[in-house]
Amino acid sequence: MADQVATMCDQLIKAVNVMMDAESSEVYRLEALKFFEEFKEMCPLCVPCGLQLAEKDQTAVVRHFGLQILEHVIKFQWNNMPQQEKLQLKNCAMQLLSDGTHSILEEESHIKDALSRIIVEMIKREWPQHWPDMLKEMETLSGLGEAQTELVMLILLRLAEDVITFQTLPPQRRRDIQQTLTQNMDNIFSFMLTILQMNVDNFRKLKIIPGQELQAKAHCRVAVVTLNTLAGYIDWVALAHITSDNCQLLKMLCLLLSETELQLEAVECLLIAISRKGKLEDRKPFMLLFDDVAIHYILSAAQSADGAVICNDYSPTQPVKTLGVVERHYSFLKRLCQVLCALGSQLCLLVGSDAEVEVPPNICKYMEAFLAFTTHPSLFLKFSTQITWGALFKHEILSKDPAVKETALEYLRATMTNLVKTGFPSKKDSPSCEYSRVDFDSDEDFNSFFISFRAQQGEVVRGACRITPLEAFQMASDWLQYQIASPIDTGNITPRMPDGRCSLLSPSVVKWDAMTVFTECVVTQTLKILDEEKLPIDQGIELLQAVLDYNTKDPLILSYVLTNVSALFPFVIHRPQFLPKVLFKLLTAITFEVVQENKALRSRAVKNVRRHASSSIIKMCRDYPQFIFPCFDMLYSHVKKLFSSDGSLTQMEKCALMESLVLISNQLKDFDKQKAFLEELMASVVTQWTSDEIKHVLCDPALFLSFVGADQVISEQNKEADTVVINRTQLISWLCTTLGVVKRARWPADLEEAKAGGFVVGYNPAGAPIYQNPCTNLILALLPSLLTLIKTHNSLFMTENMARLSETFSGVHELLDVDKNIVLGLPQPLQDIDSPVYKTNLERMQGFFGTVYENCFHILGNAGLSLQQDFYTIEGLAGKIVDSAFFVLDHVPDHRLRLMIRVFVKQLVLSCPQEYHESLLCPLLGPLLVYMIQRLNVKWEIINLRSTMNDDDAEEVVLEDSQVTQEMMEEQLVRLLTKEILDLLTASCISRKVPEPAGNKEEGDDEEMITDLPQTVSATQPTDELTELGKCLAKHEDIYMNLLTFSFTSLSWKDASICHRTASMVCWTLLRQVVSCSLLSEAVVWFYTSVLKGLQMHGQHEFCNNTLTQLAMLIYDNLRPRYMELRNVMNQIPDINMEALEQYDHRLMDPNPNAQKVSDKKKKDQFKKLVAGAVGKALCQQFRKEVHIRNLPSLFKKPKPEKDVMSEEGLALESLFSPECGNL
Repeated sequence: MADQVATMCDQLIKAVNVMMDAESSEVYRLEALKFFEEFKEMCPLCVPCGLQLAEKDQTAVVRHFGLQILEHVIKFQWNNMPQQEKLQLKNCAMQLLSDGTHSILEEESHIKDALSRIIVEMIKREWPQHWPDMLKEMETLSGLGEAQTELVMLILLRLAEDVITFQTLPPQRRRDIQQTLTQNMDNIFSFMLTILQMNVDNFRKLKIIPGQELQAKAHCRVAVVTLNTLAGYIDWVALAHITSDNCQLLKMLCLLLSETELQLEAVECLLIAISRKGKLEDRKPFMLLFDDVAIHYILSAAQSADGAVICNDYSPTQPVKTLGVVERHYSFLKRLCQVLCALGSQLCLLVGSDAEVEVPPNICKYMEAFLAFTTHPSLFLKFSTQITWGALFKHEILSKDPAVKETALEYLRATMTNLVKTGFPSKKDSPSCEYSRVDFDSDEDFNSFFISFRAQQGEVVRGACRITPLEAFQMASDWLQYQIASPIDTGNITPRMPDGRCSLLSPSVVKWDAMTVFTECVVTQTLKILDEEKLPIDQGIELLQAVLDYNTKDPLILSYVLTNVSALFPFVIHRPQFLPKVLFKLLTAITFEVVQENKALRSRAVKNVRRHASSSIIKMCRDYPQFIFPCFDMLYSHVKKLFSSDGSLTQMEKCALMESLVLISNQLKDFDKQKAFLEELMASVVTQWTSDEIKHVLCDPALFLSFVGADQVISEQNKEADTVVINRTQLISWLCTTLGVVKRARWPADLEEAKAGGFVVGYNPAGAPIYQNPCTNLILALLPSLLTLIKTHNSLFMTENMARLSETFSGVHELLDVDKNIVLGLPQPLQDIDSPVYKTNLERMQGFFGTVYENCFHILGNAGLSLQQDFYTIEGLAGKIVDSAFFVLDHVPDHRLRLMIRVFVKQLVLSCPQEYHESLLCPLLGPLLVYMIQRLNVKWEIINLRSTMNDDDAEEVVLEDSQVTQEMMEEQLVRLLTKEILDLLTASCISRKVPEPAGNKEEGDDEEMITDLPQTVSATQPTDELTELGKCLAKHEDIYMNLLTFSFTSLSWKDASICHRTASMVCWTLLRQVVSCSLLSEAVVWFYTSVLKGLQMHGQHEFCNNTLTQLAMLIYDNLRPRYMELRNVMNQIPDINMEALEQYDHRLMDPNPNAQKVSDKKKKDQFKKLVAGAVGKALCQQFRKEVHIRNLPSLFKKPKPEKDVMSEEGLALESLFSPECGNL
């Protein structure tokens, strides 16, 4: 036996060395691996060989393989081993713990990990029933030395992770072990704290004694692993263990923050403890950390670590020292910041609650410590504090505390610095750069993070303004006036900008940017919360005057000036005489030009200024139309003058000005006057749109392509013919103008004003007024041409029309690069703001076709909302839409179809009154659903086929990067299109019921420490109902069955989010309406099988598994009594427990009303086990060998139910009162 073991060990050592030798060939390495795996599976000498290979005199690699053999034996052979062999292996493993390792500083960490895993695997199978003294043995073992103590801590940590965190055991075993741990937690915590205190004391003593450095490091190592183990328990044990002995643990952790070698692990424990949820009463002891001593230790540790974060690096190749961030100290600062954030969150929850916690008297010291992190150079640390600041400033009680008010002002001053975008990792112009190089991989990452950081700061600034509005306004005022008075600093920009203009990184631009964000947040919040008599109107008007008087030719600075004009505009309501100056400023900016620029060579910055001014005017006219109305004639005259004299206006700018005029014209409140104005505004559009020439062009795809120049071959050096450019420009202009009118023209909101102005034409049967829109006749006149254009545009995707495109424009219907990046979720490349915007001929044509298609459907989508009954009562409207918008959809690409559904069909569904559901929506949605089911089924089959391709086949095909990207694009577009259809279906049919608000989750009973499986969806039936449109569609059997077909088919499409949403919201809500009907058995089987297919495809995801299981159970419970075929389907599920299925069916079919009821949760768990065989496995789980852990006799028996004495048989109490017992 000994010789066999020795021989086999020699072979195993050789195999291990071959596998680990970098110079071994692949063939030899695979042979060695095969030998090793076969040995573990089949050789009876695994245990003696494993023990011999794990001896100390072997190399670390060999020892690790020996320990792996032992772990494999325990995992996969333990259930079949005789009891004596189990005991022998357990004793040998304990012997390895005692003397089978080197000293704590010499032993390899992976050896310690492997040895602890062996012990934990035995504990999971035998403790506590068959190994009751395990904890005592571990305690005894820890007395043998530092190495053994470290191993014991690793064992306790891994046990907690497997049982609590990862839950890698069967429920009963996990429950047994967890309950035993909980019962012994006092002793376990006392043991760990004693070990920690003893080793910390020894470390402190020995580290200052010369010659004792190694022993000090040993004690330090034990203290570190003990803190890590504590962290694994603090997360889930009862709060009483954490706060016992007047928070002795928390005090100890605070003291350890000053120990450089232990502070990171200590702060991790402290963070986990302070972040605990549970009953508010149990969390009151956390307020101890607001004590002067605790705050002092936290602040001192932060200051000490901050001083040590930046170190000087000296390189022989660089004579100058460079700065670098010490990662450990920086990580400590991050965790310490999170501790203060968690402490602030606990404070906000406890103060003002039923726990009756007062505001700490020294809250100012906490604020001081917290503010120090907000002013730190690290962007991550600043960002981490924002949510807590927001909670403090919104708190009903804390926000009124003088210390918090004072700190709010300090926060605002700090934010004025934090809003300035500095600290790019590629630069060295700020202390933040060093930290950014640790936190961000590139300037793009930094830029993306800074956007979210700034948005969060803006929210907190608004919260601080609620506390100190006037002081905040004064700060914003001072900053704005300072920027206006400061000369423009372009900085050291290479290359230099023409005319001394700024770039995005110029110091002046960066400061104007930050100031504008701050001012906008402060001013809008001040206007919102202060009463009119308290508003600083004079100061606001003074600021607005200064901004209006400020002139600059720099487009970037001017853009920020316009933002400040918009922010300060509400003050003009109190001083109307300033309105003309504001309008003049904006109208001047719309025509802004930089010297030497022309329309074709405008930079992106100049275009942004003009677009900004246009948007500002629209916003003002939308929000303050009644106030601007007195200037209507003046504005109209100015716009007409601009249109006739300024040829530099783009179509977008012209349409923005017309849209503004339409918004103000709504204040005429006279139907005839408003109609006359719109007719004047739209006269040229109507004339051209309805001309015979244009009608002829719009109805013929070949003529249309020629009209816009898409059939011409043009090189980048040659210009297009002026005629086709003008044609495209006019077509866009017509569409934009029409869209502006149909979106903005409205009747008065006040009924009396509407009646007086002639907008009310009658009342519907319910008594609601029927309005007429002054733009109705105009839009109805243009509608035939619009529908013709839509039909022609759809036909452009047909093969014969695609062939008519010239070589230059062959890719005109593809997505633009910017849209492709959006679809694929890729970041947009940084654009040069200063250089002229150059587009290729193809890009311009792509933009034209995209704009035409989008605007057509925007007009159609807004027509119903705007024209109301005048639109819905158009004769044959449904047929006209089908013949145009739904024309040759087979040829329409996914990205165009997606836009049509989102912008038009969904909008039509949401705005259509109930009385037109039958005549309009049913004829539209019926054929659309049939088509979309067929189209998406084909596309998802292709996607599934691609993902399930055989690896061998995949290796034979070498795909170009562009082809791979195209496939990804197509797949992502299919997903987006499917989600749009699902959104449409949900909007059409599902009426969401808002659930009852749950209790405060923060106050959940923490004593129930994860004893059950993860939370599952309630087994009760969903409460969603059908909308009125859904009920209308349900009357049409063919349409409703298509709705059901789409919903249940989508469960097995390869998109987990679609599956989850459909299963949770749609499927049962639709099916429930027809459950009581006489459904075909084949249909019932198909519905149920579709859900099981969904489980097979997505059941590996817990959130999908829960919703699909609930859906399957609802179908089975409601339809099984009438459809025996469902039982046949269940019989086909692999590995189903037939006895359990029989019991479930018996309870389901049992007519006895007195039968024992099963709780919803238990019923759901039972059903989940029945269908478990249908659940698909993730790829990483498919070839994994199953580990089986047997349940041991239960430790905790359920108490017997109390018997009712009055109903107990045998007492015969009732016989005492019977007539037959009278002789007694």
